[in-house]
Amino acid sequence: MSLRRQITVFALVGVVATLLHYVVLIALVELAERPPVMAALCGYVVGGIVSYGLNRRHTFASDRPHEEATWRFALVAFVGFCLTYLFMDVFVARLGAPYLPAQMATTGVVFFWSFVANRLWTFRPAE
Repeated sequence: MSLRRQITVFALVGVVATLLHYVVLIALVELAERPPVMAALCGYVVGGIVSYGLNRRHTFASDRPHEEATWRFALVAFVGFCLTYLFMDVFVARLGAPYLPAQMATTGVVFFWSFVANRLWTFRPAE
């Protein structure tokens, strides 16, 4: 698959995962009255689970065994999780930005990190 197509498919998978992330985020903030930073992290986990399955199969068509790909994906996701915490904390808790625009900016940063790390490391063909 060409790099351009791979980025497109990764972005589409990202849309699905992000929609789930935002549903969880908004539901926890608006319905459950939870703090935005905690809600963003919960949404990130839900989106991440969906992202692994779809990216493994459709974006990268990986043959790397689940035993390897899963922990690699989890490590990349953990770094993304930490980036999500860092950026959401700075934007919302420290700068007082509204949580949805803050999450949108954070999503953009994490998107690029995740694509590069998953392409070059997580789902790289097994050796």
